[in-house]
Amino acid sequence: MQKEKKQVGESDKKLAAVCGLYCEACSLFIATKEDPARLKGMAKRFQVSEEAVKCYGCRSTKRGPYCQTCKMFFCAAERGIDFCVECKDYPCSDLKQFQSEMPHRIDLWDNLERIKSMGYQQWLKEIRKDYACPRCQTINSTYDLKCRKCGEEPSCGYVAQHRQEIEQFLKNR
Repeated sequence: MQKEKKQVGESDKKLAAVCGLYCEACSLFIATKEDPARLKGMAKRFQVSEEAVKCYGCRSTKRGPYCQTCKMFFCAAERGIDFCVECKDYPCSDLKQFQSEMPHRIDLWDNLERIKSMGYQQWLKEIRKDYACPRCQTINSTYDLKCRKCGEEPSCGYVAQHRQEIEQFLKNR
């Protein structure tokens, strides 16, 4: 419950990815911050060391394997913008392709529009609710169909809304 009361500040901007993803609900972020067994499994999946798979968010100095080479991150830095939605070329073909590839990216357009209209600080306060377990308030990833702490199903509002797409993706993986 204390996470709900936490003030969102400039230092939390690293949890709001330039593309509109919510880093705190990423499997790599969760593994890095609080789940050593998950971290070990992800390192094995990516075929890298546990240290190499660690990620502290999009804007942090320590990002996971995919995020280290993220086109949107480097493009935004080059253009001097904080979020893709601020770009004159939004939405570009790279972002469109990225959005279409995985279920945790389904709401990217809505996220970016909400960031644009209300600012990332307010968006972070709201998006946390989408990924919080309704029973215990644990933040879950898109791929946690059950809450990773208490077992509640679905694990969060995002999973409840997009369960069919998530299950299809996991089945085909």
